[in-house]
Amino acid sequence: MLEISGHGLTLEAFARAVEDREPVALAAAARERVAEGRRAIERILQRNEPVYGVNTGFGLLSDRKIDSAHLADLQRRLLLSHAAGLGAELRAPTVRGMLLLRANALAQGNSGVRPEIIERLLEFLNRDLLPVVPSRGSVGASGDLAPLAHLALPVIGEGWLSVNGVKTAAAEALTDAGLAPLGLEAKEGLALINGTQAMATLLARGALATRRLVKVADLVGALSTDAIRGTDAGFDARIHELRPHPGQKASAANLWKVFQGSEIRESHRLDDTRVQDPYSFRCMPQVHGAVRDVLTDVERRLEIEMNSVTDNPLIFPGSEPDVVSGGNFHGEPIAMAADFLCIAVAELGSISERRIEQLTDPKFSDLPAFLVEEPGLNSGFMIAHVTAAALASESKSLSFPASVDSIPTSAGQEDHVSMGVGACLKLDQVLDNTRRILAIELAASCQGIDFRRPLKTSPALEALHADVRATVPHWTEDRAMADDLAACEEFLRCSVEPHIEVLT
Repeated sequence: MLEISGHGLTLEAFARAVEDREPVALAAAARERVAEGRRAIERILQRNEPVYGVNTGFGLLSDRKIDSAHLADLQRRLLLSHAAGLGAELRAPTVRGMLLLRANALAQGNSGVRPEIIERLLEFLNRDLLPVVPSRGSVGASGDLAPLAHLALPVIGEGWLSVNGVKTAAAEALTDAGLAPLGLEAKEGLALINGTQAMATLLARGALATRRLVKVADLVGALSTDAIRGTDAGFDARIHELRPHPGQKASAANLWKVFQGSEIRESHRLDDTRVQDPYSFRCMPQVHGAVRDVLTDVERRLEIEMNSVTDNPLIFPGSEPDVVSGGNFHGEPIAMAADFLCIAVAELGSISERRIEQLTDPKFSDLPAFLVEEPGLNSGFMIAHVTAAALASESKSLSFPASVDSIPTSAGQEDHVSMGVGACLKLDQVLDNTRRILAIELAASCQGIDFRRPLKTSPALEALHADVRATVPHWTEDRAMADDLAACEEFLRCSVEPHIEVLT
């Protein structure tokens, strides 16, 4: 059981709850803090002063004081009006992450909600009753208003829940689950929708995917290097101690490790006159390592964000409780981090595409043109490389930073926005593109290794080659390429784990 308190949530714990479905509960001490925050709101209301989001309208309408008889209805209407998202629905793990992170933010006790609100979010998470959340509609300024409103609607029996993958009206799904809708009290609707949990969840899942992908890139890049009969000299640890970026050192160590014991490498020492490989091979530690270092910085920012209070206004309990309006909901820290990670992952695909080109070009590799017997009669990997080029080019276009764009909203009240969700959605697409480029490189490098027989690559890379060849046979003549490339992508998505678990 993972206990949340608003503090100390890690990416690893996030993954256990979101991907592995570990149960989650509100810590007892946090529950008491949340109750204290709620009591503070009630005391503030007794002053009968206008307090933004508690007894006023929202955004440009913040100067409209709302009569106490309408405060509950104000919060309900807020959820309904702000649930204005459109587009493809966010995937189940993303919705789980949003439930977890929203609950964790509220658990610090500075948002003024009752503990029951947080416990209902966690009940949805634990029972996999997942709100249906459209992916488009957030500009990342007053938080992710539209996505979080869709997330919160089922709490009050509105909107939709996905139950075992079936989209069901929330009122019906709650009845079937033996749950009653909760009524909202002052401030609670605003607390549910004001925050960065959609973009933070998308970025967290993107960071976890990137962790895995940088290892895949090291592994596949090493196989390609042996396929071209390249040298491992550029992975020598002594080089990287002289420019000791942590990511660069880690990638170099991985590349060196998986290369050891290669007969192909030894043949290069004996009779190959080349002393240097092209940059896409020789500079893998520097490029892959730079991606790793960006990822490290993104993860640091994420763990701060996952344990932050990002709604507005914020409640400070005490003998004289205070309520203060600020801007913690603004998504700029996450938007910039997502943009930077998007650029980094695109570069991982870009350098892989260059290695594919080198593998298929006989002027460099001394392998058959386009990696097939009887080139001319056969076209081999010619268009597989074209596909990789198309994916790499698309990723370059997607790497234009979303965070430098801003469209003022809410009648100019929200006059600078982050576009954080847009940045994260682009990252997700670039991750898919890069994995597909690496799948093409994997198929091409396995074909190149075949042409080096009877020489063997290293034991680690021979094991990788054998696993790929179990589903994708050697190309002796042209056949439908798409099925093989899809099989390699599926291998990298689902079956490569034993080969990368030993890598840093």
